[in-house]
Amino acid sequence: MSASIHAVAASRLFDGTRVRDDVAVVIDGPRIIDVVERSRLPRSISLRELPDGAWLAPGFIDIQVNGGGDVLFNDRPTPEGVRAIVAAHRRLGTGALLPTLISDTPETMTAALAAIDAVIGTEPGVLGIHLEGPFLSPEKAGIHDRRKLRRPNANDLAAITRQREGVTLVTLAPEQVPEPFITSLVEAGIRVALGHSMATYAQTKAAMALGLNGFTHLFNAMRPLDSREPGPIAAALESSEAWYGLIVDGIHVAPATLQIALRGCGRPILVSDAMPPVGGAKSSFMLQGQDILVREGRCARADGTLAGAALDLARAVRNCVQLLNVPLTDALRFASTNPAQFLGLGESLGRIAPGFRADMVALDSTDLSVIETWVAGTTTPFPPEP
Repeated sequence: MSASIHAVAASRLFDGTRVRDDVAVVIDGPRIIDVVERSRLPRSISLRELPDGAWLAPGFIDIQVNGGGDVLFNDRPTPEGVRAIVAAHRRLGTGALLPTLISDTPETMTAALAAIDAVIGTEPGVLGIHLEGPFLSPEKAGIHDRRKLRRPNANDLAAITRQREGVTLVTLAPEQVPEPFITSLVEAGIRVALGHSMATYAQTKAAMALGLNGFTHLFNAMRPLDSREPGPIAAALESSEAWYGLIVDGIHVAPATLQIALRGCGRPILVSDAMPPVGGAKSSFMLQGQDILVREGRCARADGTLAGAALDLARAVRNCVQLLNVPLTDALRFASTNPAQFLGLGESLGRIAPGFRADMVALDSTDLSVIETWVAGTTTPFPPEP
């Protein structure tokens, strides 16, 4: 037996589809090679046994991470900045993520794309990049700097669609871009989501016909559902092809409203919308010249405008269970299997099965706190060092 082969045993495993009891995951390097009953393991194999009752689940995948570890991606669009953000979230249970660039200058966007290109082959926690803007509606800018919002040009299209490793997700307001721009992104394999938008229902459906199928933080910073203008929310909820991000922190969206989304036809994805204080030591930060303070779990500037979230995916999973009465298996799916499938990575991530990358998270059965995470077979114990 290869020296690199080892196993992780758990009382209860959720593999992304079903629950299995008293099994072990056999890992060879970065890949899972088998999932077997614990009693069938060879005596000679190196074995990590989780505490009694612990859950083992697919690794969490966060598609909207603005920062972490006291680092904002916009301020440090460098390989070092990316690695610092990834390390902060990994210690909190998130194994893979998309560093997210908030609307900024063309120069900052170019630097951010280059930083991701530099780390994508060596840092398995980075799956690509999420460009949240700058092609957004000034009416729904939220915390985004309106001076940075603009319509796309040929240089933007060339920079975003240049062939690269990893996933690129672009959040845009469809009413602010020409239809050929969305078509070109989709044809280049870019994931396209609606966000910070005043699009009508008709405009949203037209964009969906072109290939847009994501909705960034559903309900927040978009035209509200109205009796005579259902807008993007209705378009998302009625479509089985839609994937919508949900910020389940008890602040951004009321639990009753989130329950409506969970009853929709689309597929939910838990997102953190995390800002620098997540996994960091500071309770405030600067965002494009604005002071942002975290109080009672709320990230906001002085006028009360929300500025991302002080949330990680493990906490979002707990909130799903505790605030929304969602079965744990569904909450785990929303944080792993669903985002993997949305990003087109459903054949390698988001499940615990032979051939999949060994990304896993272990949770305590009593309070769902994180015990340990694995990314490409490498473990990170929890809690983090102070």
